Amino acid sequence: MAGKKSPNGPRLEPEGTTAARRAPMREFSRSLPMSLLRAREAVMRQFRPSLRNHGLTEQQWRILRALTAVDTIEVTELARVAFLLGPSLSRILRDLEARDLIERRTAKADLRRGEVSISSRGLKLIEAVAPTSEAIYAEITSRYGARKLAELQDMLGELERGLAEMEVSGEAETEADE
Repeated sequence: MAGKKSPNGPRLEPEGTTAARRAPMREFSRSLPMSLLRAREAVMRQFRPSLRNHGLTEQQWRILRALTAVDTIEVTELARVAFLLGPSLSRILRDLEARDLIERRTAKADLRRGEVSISSRGLKLIEAVAPTSEAIYAEITSRYGARKLAELQDMLGELERGLAEMEVSGEAETEADE
């Protein structure tokens, strides 16, 4: 059974689906979260083989890349910038430390806090992955266009900043209850 086509692109509903069964909202395929996830998947599909060839997961690579931007970072801040939950980050850091790709230590100012930095071996791995990563970026830029890619980065930054200022539904009620 083929889906009906709409002016906004393909629809997921099979032919014969009545409007009563559809939610009163935009089509699933046109939702912003799904559009962003599809775009992320299209991009990451290009990078995964290279990461796999170097024995890295996407999350491990994200951590190593974040660590190249700083000398040292607190674990909680690393979780924030790498968009990882604490338990996942703890497991990943343990694996990276076992491979001597990172160095962990206790913060001098507060012994309850941990700090992380990339090791020399981690930097060597970054240097090994970098040429392939940059070649993939060059191919993406070639196919999509340098100007359009820069505009996309700018628009995504604007979207992120704009939504950061927006109150999240349900969040204020939770804070008021505490």
